[in-house]
Amino acid sequence: MPKDPNIFDQNPVSKFNAGKIGRTFGLIVLGVVIASMIFRCFYSVDEQSNAVVTQFGRVVRVDTAGFYFKAPWQNVNQVDMTTHGTSIGYIIDGDSQKGSYDVDADDAIMITSDFNLLDIDFYIEYRVSDPIAYVYNAEDPEGVLRNIALANIRTMVSNYTVDEAMTTGKGQLQGDIKEAILSSLSNHEIGLTVVNITIQDSNPPTDTISAAFKAVETAKQGADTAMNQAYQYQNQQIPSAEANADAIIQKANAYKEARIAEAEGQVARFNDMYEEYKKFPTITKKRIFFEKMEEILPDLKVIITDGDTQTMLPLESFMGSDESTDAGSADSYATSTTGEE
Repeated sequence: MPKDPNIFDQNPVSKFNAGKIGRTFGLIVLGVVIASMIFRCFYSVDEQSNAVVTQFGRVVRVDTAGFYFKAPWQNVNQVDMTTHGTSIGYIIDGDSQKGSYDVDADDAIMITSDFNLLDIDFYIEYRVSDPIAYVYNAEDPEGVLRNIALANIRTMVSNYTVDEAMTTGKGQLQGDIKEAILSSLSNHEIGLTVVNITIQDSNPPTDTISAAFKAVETAKQGADTAMNQAYQYQNQQIPSAEANADAIIQKANAYKEARIAEAEGQVARFNDMYEEYKKFPTITKKRIFFEKMEEILPDLKVIITDGDTQTMLPLESFMGSDESTDAGSADSYATSTTGEE
């Protein structure tokens, strides 16, 4: 009797082994899928980022740095919270090794309040302030920030003269632009904030005007230098002048005290003399007269007479040479007297 060629396929043992292998393979695939899903439920957030966790399009929470678990049906959006920068008026070369940039004339040329054109460049530093608003409130938050910044920059520059925007008003202009941008960002709520804005460069659009403004800037620097030198000279001279003034005041006070003491001494002398005068008026008057004449005319020879003497004899021949040289003495020459003494 001939054998059936499919007799082995009808063997129940072979069918059992084939089914067992299929179930094992299926279990392995299922385990791999489950392990992959469980592995994807764990995620980490570094210190420079925040994670926005959503469930069916709704924000569940915002995670900071750490290691977290989420449900398989939840999504995680990582948001970089560090400070970034963008330029307005020039384009930074992507190759950091070159350190070069290209001029963006469309954004750099602006008009000032005195209707002059100014080529001015800015660098804006910004960061994410609200990760939820950053993810969901705008499709391109950086683009919105750039448009807001450019609009406010043009508005603020138009409030300044070209001279102020290039020289003295740079600091105030930067502050006004930053304040205006922050106000606009708070109204748009795109989750970004400006950290700092800096004027990189500002020049007139033509070489002739640029040279003129450089000359003005040089003159202002010269004026500042001269003013600083003047203040330095002032600070050097004021202490010397104050010292001289103090010396003059001290000398004047000393002279005043000396004059007062001298006047008080003269007053005391006069009072003493007046007391003597009251006792002997005639004698005191004559003594005062003779003393004053001797003081005024020290070399005058005084002759005392009663007015009736006709002849006066010189006394030098009867007196020694030493005695005759006593200038200003009332006894140098004498005639007959009347006894009025």
